[in-house]
Amino acid sequence: MVATASTSNNLAGNTGAQASAKVATQAATNENRDMFTKLLVAQIQNQDPLAPQDPTAYVNQLSQLSQTEALQNLSQMTTANASILQSMQTLAMGSQVGSEVTVATNTLKLDGGKVNGTIQLNGASSATTLVLTGLDGQQHTVDLGAHGSGTQSFTIDPDALGLPPGSYAIQAKPSDGSSPQIEIAARLNSVRVANGGVVLRVANIGEVDPSSITGFNGKTES
Repeated sequence: MVATASTSNNLAGNTGAQASAKVATQAATNENRDMFTKLLVAQIQNQDPLAPQDPTAYVNQLSQLSQTEALQNLSQMTTANASILQSMQTLAMGSQVGSEVTVATNTLKLDGGKVNGTIQLNGASSATTLVLTGLDGQQHTVDLGAHGSGTQSFTIDPDALGLPPGSYAIQAKPSDGSSPQIEIAARLNSVRVANGGVVLRVANIGEVDPSSITGFNGKTES
């Protein structure tokens, strides 16, 4: 219930801000239109009656005004559509809170519990090693053995490996020297809107961008 209320409040705040921005933009458009009209009338009134300007010049000016207004309207529509898409994304992600997700990451937070993940090997590896580097710079290695091309699963058990709680950089080193993508399976804890974007908080990782999510695995049984 708390996560739902938070998401609703964020959406309500965004709606109010969008309405204010729309009013301000419309006011600026009306002001520009009035200014252009005044300048055009003043230009007509002050032209030399013995050498009037070509009427096509006024037509061109009016055409430019119409084009400018059309571009402004298009910009407003684009902004509104982007805001709607963001709201839909927030609601969709919010409905997944409590589910297990897989996240592409190069960092990890250990709290004593086991962490499951996979490595996407580009080719067969005769020996793959996971390297976890703590904030103190100390490296810890986990030997995963040989594996063919494709997905190689692993489990990190901090107690068995003697890894204290904390944040770690994580890197996979297969025998071919490549740097394959690492994906961690963890619980999606919350969704929030920050700095105009959607931010997800995932267990054992922290805050991530939605683009880092590689899969939704459903809610696990308690």
